[in-house]
Amino acid sequence: MSDSPAPLADPHIAFDPSEGRRDIVVLGSTGSIGTQAIDLVLRNPDRFRVTALSAAGGRVGLLAEQARQLRVRTVAVAREDAVPALREALKAQYGTAEPLPEILAGPDAATEVAASPCHTVLNGITGSIGLAPTLAALEAGRTLALANKESLIVGGPLVKALAKPGQIIPVDSEHAALFQALAGGTRSDVRKLVVTASGGPFRGRTKTELAGVTREDALAHPTWAMGPVITVNSATLVNKGLEVIEAHLLYDIPFDRIEVVVHPQSYVHSMVEFTDGSTLAQATPPDMRGPIAIGIGWPERVPDAAPAFDWSKASTWEFFPLDNDAFPSVGLARHVGALAGTAPAVFNAANEECVDAFLAGRLPFTGIVDTVAEVVAEHGTPRTGTSLTVADVLEAETWARARAREIAAHASAAQAAVQATAEARA
Repeated sequence: MSDSPAPLADPHIAFDPSEGRRDIVVLGSTGSIGTQAIDLVLRNPDRFRVTALSAAGGRVGLLAEQARQLRVRTVAVAREDAVPALREALKAQYGTAEPLPEILAGPDAATEVAASPCHTVLNGITGSIGLAPTLAALEAGRTLALANKESLIVGGPLVKALAKPGQIIPVDSEHAALFQALAGGTRSDVRKLVVTASGGPFRGRTKTELAGVTREDALAHPTWAMGPVITVNSATLVNKGLEVIEAHLLYDIPFDRIEVVVHPQSYVHSMVEFTDGSTLAQATPPDMRGPIAIGIGWPERVPDAAPAFDWSKASTWEFFPLDNDAFPSVGLARHVGALAGTAPAVFNAANEECVDAFLAGRLPFTGIVDTVAEVVAEHGTPRTGTSLTVADVLEAETWARARAREIAAHASAAQAAVQATAEARA
């Protein structure tokens, strides 16, 4: 925007729309974001060309099919043991008429392709393992279409030190919405950002009513089809807390000017309120192809990237205040974001461990955020400042994961003892 310094994600930064077809690297190509991005590319071959793909290595058949469809130069997998199966899958796809793409393997493979020659890197990796590829793409001067919010959250100071103004285009639906709405005014015009939340499957329940919810309950999201970790994060609203931290880092807006409201229909993806009292909202039917198209195509829009509303049909759009008592995760995230440094990495890592414990039946639903809060409190004053390194972030994450597992195991043992006592009395 017009003020200085410019935020990481800035729709006012001048991009050259006349550069022809863009070369794209897709990280996490076999996941939800990656597959939808590839669908978008295949429907717009005159606009985009994918040069490299990376994936974890669990779906080598799909990865090989994507490589053939896109005729990529390089395919990367994190799991080295997946290489033989990947090579056979590529041979089956390509036959003997043309050479196979280069194969990279190992924990640094995605980081290597993130720095390869291209215009834009779409980081669709899930989790904080996306941090190294994010830093590599920025250091190489690529435009970063960022769907991997965790890399920005856990490595905030590191990302901000590398990113040039406007180098990051957000792909989260909420932040793509804010990005577009912010184009309607200057930075000094912004009064607050309003991040919308569907409310998840437990909207309207009290904290007491949440104590007994099951794994199946938490995975039944009313609006979006996502992976289990993100779905549980949406049920606890930890995901919304992470998005508040992300909004602060992307747009350089103070936490007290970032509001969360519940919008069950998920039509309005977020809003910007300006100082003259007007509010700009970005709205589409729930579909991630729209935000992906913004991420890889900005400042041009990709025609028919996602469905539009049929305004001839009546509909009702509702908005409710957030119940901070039942869902304390957003307030905890604000606290963590204000602490900065390694604190967001601790928050995110502890949450990932607690979600795993909940999905495995070792931790009650309300124990997720309670345990994360305990780990954050024990972490104390985070390491901050310009001396923060990737090693510091990884060390904080390792400690947080271990401590969260300890607390969850203790809670599980205590719960089992209570249940055994109750059964014995019965």
